[in-house]
Amino acid sequence: MRSFTQLAVRAAALPLALGLGFELGAMPAKAQTAPKFTIDATWPKDLPGDWITGRLGGVCMDAAQDNVYVVNRRDITDEEKETSTSAPSIIKFNADGAVVASWGDQTTVPGSIHGCFVDLSGNVWVAGNGDAMIQKYGPDGKLLLQIGTRGKFDSVDGTRRGAGKNTAKDQLHMPAAAVIDPGNGDIYVADGYGNRRVIVFDKDGKFLRQWGRQATDEETQKAVPGVFAQVVHCIHMSNAGLIYACDRQGNRVQVFQKDGTFVRNIPIPNKSGKLPDKRGTAWWVAFSPDREQKFMYVMNGGTEEVHILDHASGKILSSFGRPGHQIGNFTHGHTIAVDSKGSIYVAETDWGRRIQKFKIVE
Repeated sequence: MRSFTQLAVRAAALPLALGLGFELGAMPAKAQTAPKFTIDATWPKDLPGDWITGRLGGVCMDAAQDNVYVVNRRDITDEEKETSTSAPSIIKFNADGAVVASWGDQTTVPGSIHGCFVDLSGNVWVAGNGDAMIQKYGPDGKLLLQIGTRGKFDSVDGTRRGAGKNTAKDQLHMPAAAVIDPGNGDIYVADGYGNRRVIVFDKDGKFLRQWGRQATDEETQKAVPGVFAQVVHCIHMSNAGLIYACDRQGNRVQVFQKDGTFVRNIPIPNKSGKLPDKRGTAWWVAFSPDREQKFMYVMNGGTEEVHILDHASGKILSSFGRPGHQIGNFTHGHTIAVDSKGSIYVAETDWGRRIQKFKIVE
C-alpha cells in the first residue's frame, strides 16, 4: 500500500476536474445558485396498524422508482410497547409515502442497524454500528450475502468494546455504511465506528484492499489525507466514480479515487474551529440527481442542518433546518437521501425517530 504522503502528492498533481467529472482542461463552472427546499407535510403516510418506529439508522433510495427505504432500530420504549407494535427493521415506502414492503428484526439484521444503500438491481445493503457485519437483501427481503460475522469484531479482544485492529480481511468493527460500484459490483464499506478505514470487497465478498487509519489530534487539525479523527460515518460514490467518506469528528468529507488515492478535502467547519469535534459536522452525503451532480448535500448533525454545497468548489451555499421537535426541525438528523426530482429525505435517530421529506421550491 502506498503511503498517504505519496498519494497526497500525486493527488495534488491531478487536475481538480478529474475529481468532478469535468473534461480535462476544462474550467469548473462558477458556483451555482442553491435550490430552496420546503417541508412536504403529506409525506409519509401513516404506518400500518399500530406500528411505531424507534431510532431510524438510515434512509436510501431506489432510484428506478423513487422508492424510499428506512432502517429502524426497533428500540421503542416500554410505554410505547403498551399501545404500539415495533415496526420491522427495513421499511419500504413508495413515492407517495405508503408502506409497500417490510422485513427484518433484531435477530436477522445487523445490531444497531446503520445506513442503507440500494444498488442498481434493487438489492438493499445495510450495516450496523453495534455489530460486525454488513448484509445484502434482495428486493423481496431474502438475505443474499453477508460479510463478517455477528458479534465477531475486528478488535484487539474480539469484542465490540475492544480497540479496533483495522487489519482483518474478513471481519469488520461496527461498520457505518456500504456503497456499491455500479460498474463491477465492488463493495465499499465505511468500517467506521470501531475501525478507521474504508475496506473494499468484490461482488462476492472477497477482500480487495483498504485504506485509512486513526488520526492523531495534530493530523486532524492539519487535515492530513487518509486518516480519520474518529468515526468514518458515511460512504458514497459520485457519478464520476469517486469515493466520498465522512470524517465526522474531523469535520470534513474526504474524497478518494477507487484505489484509495486522495483527491481532496471538503471541509464542513464548526463555529469554534476546535478539532477533533466531539459531535462532528460531516454526518452524511448525498448529491443532486443531475448527471453532473452540481450540488452536494451534507447532513450536519452537530448543528441539525442540511448544508447545500456547490459540488465543484465545495463551498457551502446555504443551509436549512434547526434543532427542535417541530415539523421541519431535526433532533439528531442523521442520514439523507435524494430522489429523482431532487427532494431530500432526512432520517433522525435518538429522540427524533422519524423520516421527513423536503421538496424543491419551484
